[in-house]
Amino acid sequence: MTVTQERVRRPQALGAADPRSPDDHGALRRAVGRNLTAYGFLCAALICFALFSWYPMIREIVLSFQQNNFVDPGEWVGFDNFRTVVADPAFRSAWLNTAAFSGLALVIGYAVPFVLAVVLNELKHAKAYLRFVVYLPVMLPPAVAVLLFKWFYDPGSGLFNQALDAVHLPPLSWLDSTSTALISLVIVSTWMNLGTGTLIYLAALQSIPGDLYESAELDGAGLLKRVWHVTIPQTKLILLVMLLLQIVATMQVFIEPYLLTGGGPENATVTVAYLMYQYAFNFGDFGGGSALGLMLMVVLLVFSTIYLRVSREEAER
Repeated sequence: MTVTQERVRRPQALGAADPRSPDDHGALRRAVGRNLTAYGFLCAALICFALFSWYPMIREIVLSFQQNNFVDPGEWVGFDNFRTVVADPAFRSAWLNTAAFSGLALVIGYAVPFVLAVVLNELKHAKAYLRFVVYLPVMLPPAVAVLLFKWFYDPGSGLFNQALDAVHLPPLSWLDSTSTALISLVIVSTWMNLGTGTLIYLAALQSIPGDLYESAELDGAGLLKRVWHVTIPQTKLILLVMLLLQIVATMQVFIEPYLLTGGGPENATVTVAYLMYQYAFNFGDFGGGSALGLMLMVVLLVFSTIYLRVSREEAER
């Protein structure tokens, strides 16, 4: 061993740190600075989630077991709030209407955006203009869009009844009939959210390699066969995610029954979220409203867990 090697190894044997160049120290400072910036943004996001998502959920769980008017100290009542809302005649109607709304929204609101995205993807001209037209309803405030449809549904001078009259069909009581009120709300919800789903599907379609479509065309596959054998398998993941988001969103429908029907006629459009609002702000029973909210949260949590497990197993096959 030479003298130079001995001098180099001796500090390491004594546990001393290797001397670092100024460039090494600068790189270390930059790395620490980047991490601090990332942690700063992460902390801000965590604080927002804690204040506006996690704290309200914890508060809802506490309120569901209390009788609280937010003036006097809350009184613990156990499961009395749950017994009260379950005994309400509107409770069963609310859950049935919510399930029916979600089912109809899946048939209409889940399929229509995908079909529209496929059509837009096949077009050769005016794609940008048509995307803007499709996304335009999303840019409207929800209350404005709902009130616009309230005029469309007007039994006298509404646009829809005028269109029926133009083709010599009898007018309909869109929002005043138990047979048409719920489907009328589904139409409004579908129109309001059509643009978002369409653009998401369109982005997924454009990520599919063109070679797959060319091979299918060479094999003589038409549009429907290309969609079935190429488009759907290639967008399977996004279809599953959108299905979950669709169900979670429609199970919490509120603004449509609140602004259009007020839960009527004959409780035909009362949903769980609207009944929660009634308990909390019309009846002043915040415990009952929180109990309904907790029930809905548990149902969505169970469904989401089962769905994610099934989709994970399907993806691993």
